[in-house]
Amino acid sequence: MSVEFCAAVYFTIWWITLFAVLPLGVRSHAEMNIPVPGGGDPASPVEPRLKRKFITTTWVAALIFAAFYMCVHFHLVSLPEFSHPTGG
Repeated sequence: MSVEFCAAVYFTIWWITLFAVLPLGVRSHAEMNIPVPGGGDPASPVEPRLKRKFITTTWVAALIFAAFYMCVHFHLVSLPEFSHPTGG
C-alpha cells in the first residue's frame, strides 16, 4: 500500500469516526433548561467540547486504521477482492 492510499483510507476512517463521536455526551440548551443566548436554536449544544472530540476521533480512527492495515498486510483480506464484486 502506498503512503497516499494509507493517508486517504485514514482520512476517510477519521471523518466517519468524527460523525460517530460528535453526538456523544452533548446536552442541548433545551435539555439543560438554559435560555439560548442571542435567539439561537434551543437544540444547540451547551458545551460541544470539540477539541476533546477531535482527539478522541484521532486515536479511535488510528486503532481502526491499524486493524485495517494489519488485515491487508497479513493478507487476511486482499484489496483486489474489492475491485470486482462479481469475481470477474
